[in-house]
Amino acid sequence: MKNYLVGGAVRDQLLGLKVTEKDWVVVGATPEQMLSQGFTPVGKDFPVFIHPRSGEEYALARTERKAGHGYHGFTFNASPEVTLEEDLLRRDLTINAMAREPGGPLIDPHGGLRDLKGRWLRHVSEAFAEDPLRVLRVARFAARYHWLGFRVAEETLTLMRQLSDSGELAHLTAERVWKETEKGLMEQDPQIYFAVLEQCGALQVLLPELARLRGVPQPAAHHPEIDTLEHQYLALKQTALMGLPLTARFAVLVHDLGKGLTEPAEWPRHIAHEERSAGLAEQVATRLRAPNECRDIGVLVARFHTHCHRALELKAETVWKLFKALDAVRRPQRLELFLGACEADARGRLGFAERDYPQADYLRRAAEAVGNVDINAIRAQGFTGPQLGEAIDKARIHLLKELKQTWLTLSP
Repeated sequence: MKNYLVGGAVRDQLLGLKVTEKDWVVVGATPEQMLSQGFTPVGKDFPVFIHPRSGEEYALARTERKAGHGYHGFTFNASPEVTLEEDLLRRDLTINAMAREPGGPLIDPHGGLRDLKGRWLRHVSEAFAEDPLRVLRVARFAARYHWLGFRVAEETLTLMRQLSDSGELAHLTAERVWKETEKGLMEQDPQIYFAVLEQCGALQVLLPELARLRGVPQPAAHHPEIDTLEHQYLALKQTALMGLPLTARFAVLVHDLGKGLTEPAEWPRHIAHEERSAGLAEQVATRLRAPNECRDIGVLVARFHTHCHRALELKAETVWKLFKALDAVRRPQRLELFLGACEADARGRLGFAERDYPQADYLRRAAEAVGNVDINAIRAQGFTGPQLGEAIDKARIHLLKELKQTWLTLSP
């Protein structure tokens, strides 16, 4: 019975990166032996255990055989006779197929160290094409290590295209697709996750609403990058540079989907794309089973992002309607998510990455102003019921008018 450190921990150690979690493979053991040593079983599909002291995962060495469709379409053999080399052979990428016994030398039967040095994401064997989830995993690794110069090997892209064309991606559950997409969105270069999926044809299968933005033009005066999908990628990169949370990043992902439904005769203008985008944002979030907050912020940003861009031009009444839609007074954190996504959208244009976005500060000040309205004082004037609500709205709109006048006067 031998334990080997495997996968990401070995890879990141060799890259000189911080190791956040360690996974181990156990060779020559049975589940009964693991239990007798105090390990806690957690694996549903194959034997995985939690170490009684370190809390790290220990999996029995296993082989797998394709027996059906999708991520779960495999049968596993985790007998004590399975060797470390056989276990490493079933892994997705060469850089994830290295191992090390504590205190021992690197075990690298598939050229993982070579590909680390060459900055290649390359599949271990042709069995890669048996698991459609690996298409998303490779895209995610490309997003994670793009800053180090990693790219996907052409032969691996070929297998990914085959998987995309085969219909296998349709057998992935929404939960698995969302889990990988959520991780991809939170990487240092989230745009690369979607760009790799586009490159291998998977984006057209999993997110056709996003894929159809390719080749859709926008007015050059506002979008020097022209292509709407390029704009999406630039805006997604801004979400990472700004350190935005998942909800805001998802909102940026879906904020312009409606432009893909604009009739070509209307290009490069996209009149009323906001409402179309809101409907598609809700559709995508529902299909992927994204968290409710992602769905809600995504729909709000899709519907109102141009309001935010034009904040200094809006009437006070329109600003208050926007705040009511956002529930900004009671939920200031929602306003911050909205503003962050809108700023990433504004910066996500060719040559605009360093531009100031005063609209965000203006709307923060405006929300602070309406939040300071003394409701008790208005109630003391004798207003009740619907009349009270109207009086409060009127007071808030009055403050917004004063703020706008002051802001425009003081602005250069």
